[in-house]
Amino acid sequence: MTDPIQGLQRIVTDPRSLSVQVAERIRDLISGGALLPGRRLPTEAEFSATFGVGRTTVREALKQLENDGLIQVKRGLGRFVSAAPALRRPLTRLEGVTEMMQASGYQVTNRVLSVAVSRPSDDERKVLQLSDSAEVIRLERLRMRGDEAYIYSVDVLPRSYFAEDISAIDWRGSLLELLELRTARPVYAVAQISAIHLPRELGRRYGLDIKIPWLLMVQVNTTEEGVSVIYSHDYHRGDRFTFDVPRRAEQRP
Repeated sequence: MTDPIQGLQRIVTDPRSLSVQVAERIRDLISGGALLPGRRLPTEAEFSATFGVGRTTVREALKQLENDGLIQVKRGLGRFVSAAPALRRPLTRLEGVTEMMQASGYQVTNRVLSVAVSRPSDDERKVLQLSDSAEVIRLERLRMRGDEAYIYSVDVLPRSYFAEDISAIDWRGSLLELLELRTARPVYAVAQISAIHLPRELGRRYGLDIKIPWLLMVQVNTTEEGVSVIYSHDYHRGDRFTFDVPRRAEQRP
């Protein structure tokens, strides 16, 4: 077994299936840089010995990662970490974009472009169900993989959840976790996705490629009590992201 995965703890008690747990451990190896893009993966037998599970479980875990585009199979050569895998995620999963990229094996850098308190637009006031006197926090960020921008995002949140000076808050992390600390974590969202080209000014300002298509996801995140707490516009590189839409046949009576 290669050095990067020596000494990993074996799978312990966890309500999730063993294959899901193994897949997550391998994701961690990739996102942590222990298994680099283009590198050949250890064999099923080696993973089996490391995690203390059967080879069938390992095979199922590797299939999950292959379906997500994180690894690829080269016939006669083995399995390899994809050089630049497309991010494939089910739209039914509510997660932050940073968590989404990390779960797919990317090392992510969050770059805060701007954060400011302002009055909401009419659209923002309506979506977030704000009073006429309410203020919002407008957060503008880039999600980077190395020197390449994968996501440009603008998030609008009610100012009322953040009583402290906004300059004292680390805005590079998860907004879902920030809101959870304020007992307002979103539990569901409604999203609309459309293919667009970035405005030329936006591309020039932040060095974004305006020649490729981008996927704009406009999303409203809502708490269990039905309160809308994030109104986001996330622009995903169309050549790097694929979203899966689960579909099920209607059951006949």
